[in-house]
Amino acid sequence: MTRPFLARVHSAIERTFPEQRLFLRSDTETRFIRLSPLTQFVGVTGSALLLGWTIISSAILLMHALGAGDIREQALREQAIYEARLNELASERDARATEAAAAHERFAVALAEVSAMQSRLLASEDRRRELETGIDVIAGTLRDTMKARDAARSEVETLVAELAETEAEQPDVTRLEDLEATLEFMTTALGDMAVKRDTMSDYVSEAEMHLDRVALDQKLEAQRNERIFSQIEDAVNSSLKPIDEMFSAVGLPTDSIIEQVRRSYSGQGGPWMPIVFSTSGDPEPDPLTERANGVLGQLDALNLYRIAAEKLPFSFPVKGTYRSTSGFGPRWGRMHEGHDWAGPVGTPIHATADGVVSFAGRSGGYGNLIKIKHEFGYETRYAHLSRIRVKVGDRVSRGDRIGDMGNTGRSTGPHLHYEIRIGGAATNPMKYIKAARDVF
Repeated sequence: MTRPFLARVHSAIERTFPEQRLFLRSDTETRFIRLSPLTQFVGVTGSALLLGWTIISSAILLMHALGAGDIREQALREQAIYEARLNELASERDARATEAAAAHERFAVALAEVSAMQSRLLASEDRRRELETGIDVIAGTLRDTMKARDAARSEVETLVAELAETEAEQPDVTRLEDLEATLEFMTTALGDMAVKRDTMSDYVSEAEMHLDRVALDQKLEAQRNERIFSQIEDAVNSSLKPIDEMFSAVGLPTDSIIEQVRRSYSGQGGPWMPIVFSTSGDPEPDPLTERANGVLGQLDALNLYRIAAEKLPFSFPVKGTYRSTSGFGPRWGRMHEGHDWAGPVGTPIHATADGVVSFAGRSGGYGNLIKIKHEFGYETRYAHLSRIRVKVGDRVSRGDRIGDMGNTGRSTGPHLHYEIRIGGAATNPMKYIKAARDVF
């Protein structure tokens, strides 16, 4: 059966492609090349296949080029949008930093106002105490003078009565002269006492007017202090709220962290010490003192928050041109325990919190790696660096440059692999960066 089939195929080929001869003529002779039907069929079939393959390959390459162009344009658009967002976030961060600096300046001015207010109140209290003492002395002197005046009047009346009795009996010239001299002396003394009494009365009136002025000054000072305290309290509350929200956003136990920071000040409660003064002489704190100490307590909490924030990794590690390439979570069937930012080789890398360098060198797939130990059991890692600028044991501050972005270790391009670990367990770094976006 195979032979009849092949014979039919060969017959069909001969009918479609009859035998052809190709003549080649020269000056001396003529030759020809015989092209059998099978040869023509193979040539035409091969040419058709080659042409088809060329067309299909060109179409595939064209479609791939068009698809790659669309993906590249989309990637560029996403990169532009991401960079614009990062620039916006950087502007917001700078604005928040400016506001924080302005708030600290307002706090310094407010503390200076509180100190000046305390000095004025103490001076006013001293003046009032001196005036009260002077008025008491004047009142005592006036009472003694009035008693002496009354006694002198009684004695004059007695002498006048005795003089009348003496004149009614047998006058004694010597006795009369003595009585007249005594009467004249007492009259003069009474006149002097009356002048002193009038002088003391004027002095008392003047002192009372001065006390009224002091009371008015104290009232105006109290109103001014009320405005100052209200402004300070509003400023402190507006500054404490975003910081407290930042700590709450990452689930940090703020009370225990603040208490640990407080203990670092030798158990004295931080750099803001309560003030003790009184405008009434009472050893118990008055409302003004309690309110001032309340403000200082809030300032103390704000300062402790600031210190704790510097010890925790709330800052951003990359300074320069960068883009986010991979986030925290499962990737390619395994856990990606950090966040990646790509950028040019040499892009500055900065410490995100105060701490001590615990490792600085080559570490397997991490490539050039820096580990920094922070307070409260935190650790940050900076991997794939092209250059390490610190050594083990160095103490670094938030914002210090510690290395340069690179492509070392298991890496497909220049980028920073950044990790935050708490007690050895990895956590999402973006949670801390986003929480601090409105604070730093």
